[in-house]
Order: sequence, then structure tokens, then C-alpha cells
Amino acid sequence: MALAEHEALVRLFCERPDLAADLLTRSLRVQLPDYDYAGLESADLTQVTPTERRADSVIVFRRKRPEADPQPVLAVIVEVQRGPDPGKIWSWPMYLVSLRTRLECPVILLVVCPEASVARWCARPIELGHPGLVLKPLVAGPNEVPVITDPGQAAEDIELAVLSAIHHAATPEGPDILNALFAALHNLDRDLGGMYADMVRAALPREVWDHLEEHLKTETYEYLSDWARENIARGKAEGKAEGKAEGQAEAILTVLSARGIEVSEDVSEKIRKCHDLDRLAAWLRAAATVGSSDALLDDIS
Repeated sequence: MALAEHEALVRLFCERPDLAADLLTRSLRVQLPDYDYAGLESADLTQVTPTERRADSVIVFRRKRPEADPQPVLAVIVEVQRGPDPGKIWSWPMYLVSLRTRLECPVILLVVCPEASVARWCARPIELGHPGLVLKPLVAGPNEVPVITDPGQAAEDIELAVLSAIHHAATPEGPDILNALFAALHNLDRDLGGMYADMVRAALPREVWDHLEEHLKTETYEYLSDWARENIARGKAEGKAEGKAEGQAEAILTVLSARGIEVSEDVSEKIRKCHDLDRLAAWLRAAATVGSSDALLDDIS
């Protein structure tokens, strides 16, 4: 699910590149140059080195010119960060330099973080070594993304409302934000509205969605697309099966421990990672008589 949560946010900026401008100007108070339109650019930021470097999304703002190709006036590298990653202090500066060299225009790093603690981590200045040269990432965390609970306001900027739902879903305002968003989605083409509903569902951890679902209005919940409803049902079924598997695994380890049979970390990990209920049941039966934990796995495999 972590990959789906990440990709849902990335896709939001792909659907409307101007969303980056909204965050930069409204929330982060960055003054942008005059431009005519914004569009996606290749996110491949690999230099002539063996290491591949790829950002989540690259948006370029261009100004039209008579009798010439549109001129890049600003590029924004959008990175979705759901957890601390020490490697970013090395890759983010390289992204900026690589894209600035390619486009020959100013470049901004915009990091989107639904979690407040991760947003604080991402906002830390990155010392580049050269005196006075410090990269300070611009971060859109919960404090920078507005809380949108009014359906009319949500309808004015659907993508920002989606971002609001993702960033603030776990807060007390979460149900109101989601109901306002889904009310606004009713005015869109059903396929488009369903796509945005799916984005929100995919971006939220299952436990957060399960809590919100209890507070959603009936018409709001029914608006979710078939894809989202199927995934919700599948997620619940998987959650129940996962809980049963965890219980079986702990029972196996308890029986082995009670019999004084030593269990290595490798065997313990294999048992805990197994989600095949039939296999776990067979292991549990064998645990009562088996001579060693290694033999337990060998006999049943």
C-alpha cells in the first residue's frame, strides 16, 4: 500500500501541474515569474554516471515567444516524501543542478509531506560544503496545505481539495474535509470524479480510511468508483486474514518455546512472514512433536 499512497500523490501533480504553483504562491509565499502555461517534463535527472536519478515529477513553467519555442522560466521538482530518507540530502541537490543545466532556468525543489514529522525532517537545511551554499527545501506539509471543509471552496480547486483530504485525513476535521471533497466531485464527469476519489483512497493508510468510512455520508461513500470499493473490500479481507496469520505464527512460536526448542531468527522470521493459513496450521500441528525448528520447516515445505 505504501507504493500506492506515494503514486496517488505524484499523479495528482501530473493531472494538474499548476497545483505546484498554487502551493508555492499561496502556502509558501514564493513569487513566480510571469508564465503562460505549465507542463510536465521528463523526470529523468540522470547525469552521465552509472547511477540513475529520477524525481517524482518535474513541472516546467514556460513563456511563449514570437517565432521561437516557448522559453522555460522556472522548473519545479516535486518530490513526495512519506518518511525520512537520508539519501535525499545527496540526491536532491543533484536534481536541482542537473535540471538547471538542462533547461537553463531557475529550479525549485518542492517536497510534499502528508506527515508533520516527515515535513519537519525534509525542511532541514542541507549544507553543500561551499561556504554559504545551503539548500533549504520548500516543504508542503500539513501546516502549509489548507483545511478545506466547504464544498464550494473544494469545487473551486479540486486538486487542492484532494491534497487537503490526504494531508488532514487523520485530524478531527478529516470527515468534514472528505465530505466536502466528495460533494464537489458530484459536479464532475463521473470518470474524472471517480479517479480523484480513487486517488484519495489509495493515498490513505487503511486504518485511516476505515476510521473515516464510519463518518462518511451515505451519498459520499457511494460515489467511490467500483475500483475503490473493490480495493476497500479486499483490504478488509486481507486485514482479517493477516491478523489470523499473525495469531497462528505466534501460536507456533509459543508451542516451540514451551517445549524448549530453540528457534533461530531466520526461522522465526519465515514463520512470521508466512500468510498461507493452511501451511501455518500444518506447522502448528507439527510444532507439538517436531524435534527442531529447522525440521519443522523442512517437514512441511
